[in-house]
Amino acid sequence: MTMKKYIIERALPGIENSSPDELREAARTSNAVLEELGPEIQWVESYVVNDMTLCVYMARDEDIIREHAEKSGFPATKITEVKTMIGPGTAEA
Repeated sequence: MTMKKYIIERALPGIENSSPDELREAARTSNAVLEELGPEIQWVESYVVNDMTLCVYMARDEDIIREHAEKSGFPATKITEVKTMIGPGTAEA
């Protein structure tokens, strides 16, 4: 199975004011759903910015990301597939 990389925007008003305990509980909720869904979806990392999170996931397709969002209660406001990556080292190639 080929996994693709996605950026998921989640509109979560007030998330930037969450305590470490609240974020820990959110991560536990997400992890429980990921375990249920199996190896076709993996959470890489998330960034809390203003009233949203920007999450990086590896997944087979957008459908399983939507399923995770529905089951976890964390909306997938926008899902974007990453086509390629560049960084400082790209200039050296």
